[in-house]
Amino acid sequence: QVQLVESGGGVVQPGGSLRLSCVASGVRFGLLHMRWYRQTPGRERELVASITNGGRRDYPDSVKGRFTISRDDRKNVVYLQMNNLKTEDTAVYLCNAKPQVSDTEYWGKGTLVTVSS
Repeated sequence: QVQLVESGGGVVQPGGSLRLSCVASGVRFGLLHMRWYRQTPGRERELVASITNGGRRDYPDSVKGRFTISRDDRKNVVYLQMNNLKTEDTAVYLCNAKPQVSDTEYWGKGTLVTVSS
């Protein structure tokens, strides 16, 4: 059974930083494309970072230059380093995994990030 568990959320002031982690189990991590999404009430879920199993990264303009996604295949972990956080970054951040050879997607339960002064 595939499980994704996020951690690292919290409360931070504008301009601050946080690093989120997502640990995967029950699946061969090296075959996974990994993504971070965020969700706020009343808004569509937004993709904020992706990394393929080959290490190619992509970001939307809203976070480019501030967020960095990385992965450690030895530890089955994907990270999201978030710098220069803004109040509009406040959201539940969710980890998503998609095996390279499958259309199935897996989701974690999310971790809350609150950016507030």
